[in-house]
Amino acid sequence: MTIVRHHFEVEQTAVTVLAGSGYIKIAKDAIFDARSQIISKISADPFFGTTYEPYTPSPNDECVVKRMCIASLAASVGPMAAVAGAIAEYAVERMVSAGAEYAVVDNGGDIALVSDRIVNIGMYVNVNGKGLSLKIMPTARILGICSSSASVGPSVSFGGSDISTVISNDVSLADACATALGNAVNADNIKEPLEHTCGIDGVIGCLSYCNGMLSVCGDVPEMVTCETDDLVITKMLFPK
Repeated sequence: MTIVRHHFEVEQTAVTVLAGSGYIKIAKDAIFDARSQIISKISADPFFGTTYEPYTPSPNDECVVKRMCIASLAASVGPMAAVAGAIAEYAVERMVSAGAEYAVVDNGGDIALVSDRIVNIGMYVNVNGKGLSLKIMPTARILGICSSSASVGPSVSFGGSDISTVISNDVSLADACATALGNAVNADNIKEPLEHTCGIDGVIGCLSYCNGMLSVCGDVPEMVTCETDDLVITKMLFPK
């Protein structure tokens, strides 16, 4: 099956999907469904959408909201820190259920994927004049590669890293932990936040690029240099 790249936007969500053409609509429908669950939760409790504190799930919460809450408790951040990863994860799950063996959802830099081939995931960072990417080996299990940055993108970060990335099979957790790691890392404090994040149950590995220094902890995929291409970075192309 021919793999296509499809970019679309809805409100604050800017997504790039890579998959067989027959799975694109499945991904889009899943993203709208996930957003509906989150919007309904915020309508019922606006605090859910604004707090930076961990948020305990309610018994009646739908699955996307529940995952965000559980991730927020594990990472000690607000539930919206996991929103992009949770949406991406939900979309990939739907595609896998429909038979997809290759599916990548990049939700503003927070990525969920399954793949029957090697995938290089580029990071928005420049090291010695070259771009950097993670070489992801084939995986039938959903993998999350989520990032936070104090210098790139619209998300709030209280730290000082150019990029902080967390890898986990729980994409919501990877997203929440990337936010927490990005908040904690600065030029004077890199090792401790990395080790703390790597010690969270479910985290496979993490890395941070700060003040010209790349630091890693845990099981991080092989890193390879790559040519940078701003055109393939998922970002809001049509400002609201």
